[in-house]
Amino acid sequence: MPGLCGWFGGDPVAAYGPVLDAMARPLARFGGSIRANAAPAAALAAVGRDGGFTLHSCAGASIGWCGRPRAAEPALARRAEEIGLARALIELWRRAPDSVCTALAGHFGLAIVDERSASALLATDRCAAHPLWWWMGGDILVFGSSCDALGGHPAVTLQFDPQAVYDYVHWHVVPGPHAAYRNVQRLLPGCALMLRAGCTEVRRYWEPAFDESDHVPLAELEAQFAVQLRRCVGRSLQPGRRVGAFLSGGTDSSTLAGVLCELSGGADTYSIGFEAEGYDEMAYARIAARHFGTRHHEYYVTPDDVLAAIPRIAAVFDQPFGNASAVAAYHCARIAREDGIDMLLGGDGGDELFGGNERYARQRVFEWYGYLPSALRRSILEPLVFGLPGGEAVPPLRKARSYIDQARTPMPARLERHNLLSHYGAQAVFAADFLQSVDRQRPLSELSECYARCGATSLINKMLALDMKITLADSDLPKVSGACELAGVQVAYPFLDDEMLAFAAGLAPHLKLKGGRLRWFFKHALRDFLPPQILRKSKHGFGVPFGHWLQTHRGLREFAGDSLSSLCGRGVIRSAFVDDLFTLRMREHAAYHGTMVWVLMMLEQWFRRSPRE
Repeated sequence: MPGLCGWFGGDPVAAYGPVLDAMARPLARFGGSIRANAAPAAALAAVGRDGGFTLHSCAGASIGWCGRPRAAEPALARRAEEIGLARALIELWRRAPDSVCTALAGHFGLAIVDERSASALLATDRCAAHPLWWWMGGDILVFGSSCDALGGHPAVTLQFDPQAVYDYVHWHVVPGPHAAYRNVQRLLPGCALMLRAGCTEVRRYWEPAFDESDHVPLAELEAQFAVQLRRCVGRSLQPGRRVGAFLSGGTDSSTLAGVLCELSGGADTYSIGFEAEGYDEMAYARIAARHFGTRHHEYYVTPDDVLAAIPRIAAVFDQPFGNASAVAAYHCARIAREDGIDMLLGGDGGDELFGGNERYARQRVFEWYGYLPSALRRSILEPLVFGLPGGEAVPPLRKARSYIDQARTPMPARLERHNLLSHYGAQAVFAADFLQSVDRQRPLSELSECYARCGATSLINKMLALDMKITLADSDLPKVSGACELAGVQVAYPFLDDEMLAFAAGLAPHLKLKGGRLRWFFKHALRDFLPPQILRKSKHGFGVPFGHWLQTHRGLREFAGDSLSSLCGRGVIRSAFVDDLFTLRMREHAAYHGTMVWVLMMLEQWFRRSPRE
């Protein structure tokens, strides 16, 4: 994948050329060329291939980007046609630096280092599809598209952060703006860092602008959606590049596959299957492929495939990453690359824009309890449900108690009621000395801050805004991008096009969640486009039956056991917890507890691949 790295300020670096090369090398590990503009106190490099990166210097400033930004404002677009986008952006930077990011659209990581004005800018797009990490020490700013790139600069010493490890076990990723290392931060979606006069300021230049009114007729919205959908997919098509699509058989991937077929006169689609009951979705992928007439390609992932991929998956992420479906995404991208595909379309974002996750409907049910009169709840229902002796032994009362207990938990803490770490208890999982060094409340306090920052009033839009950060930027986009990088194929996310983001934010809440029906508008608008079986199916995705295979595949079990044993030796996890996890708990529910085995195993694999452990 393309990337950026460099620095600005500080004492002049004597061997600045080799330093910049050391920073850029991790970004080019899977191929691509490096363009660099090196100087003692301000340097910038861009890495990539196939036109997905740019580096330009003009009038004492260097600008670089990865991805494919485009001018969003007419004045910038006109000037870019005359002198090129890079020079036009430098002009805008010199004239109105705070306007640079809002004048752009598309997915990008952007850096400007300007010696003449002694200032710099770092920015990532509205979804953080191209993330940027940064480190500030004294008056020097060091940045890169990966933490490994930062480690190539002599001023930066990467030391793992115990708090990040704790947060990782809670979330299964290291949530932004934090990094796995001390004093390193990641730009959040729609954020920019400005360095002026030696001072840094991180500001949010974009947030979803939800319009919760219902003033546009449904037929007009559907017509707009059809145009937007084809325009967003069309932007991914470029002469000389073969474009295919992930196809899980869900509504998002099936929609993209169908539109790609429509625009290209045919399309290659790629699906992953598993020989495990309850995990194989290949039947739905085949339905979509037949319906649209795609050239469909399938691969069934085996336990041996997973075992071989684990170290490679851990190595491609420069932070601990515990989303197991990265294995499936990798094998899907791998067979596409072997087939000659240059870019895959990913359906990520559809659920978070249009209301497709089951928890949205579930949380709506809990919200209904709050609509009951307070006197009825506190004086009658709750004393009745909780006051009857032996109520736990009566199934209807037990369910009522659980419902009320969850309904009384405020959002967004209610979302974490079934969190794995909370289920086990931090004291049972982590070594006592390790726990002394972390703030156990940080994951939930930061979740609450993110939830409160959203400008929406409806429950569904608040949850969608939260998931744009928690689900997409922190987990799903890194997962797919990393898997595709490892496979050597590019990826595009049409649903996360800026115009689609704005369109979805303008939909009334009841069009996203109508009663208990998820993504109602999306399915209604595509009722004559998608096969009825796809419209009716429940959400699944590329889940990996790791827990099941742990029980049956000796190699996987031994590998996981060795990893967790080593992790215990680092003073992070309690040995007693690992013993309990592999014995009683795995026999109790292999799929559920296998998730924690995977999370801890990938943490150890990250420690082993990290040169800074």
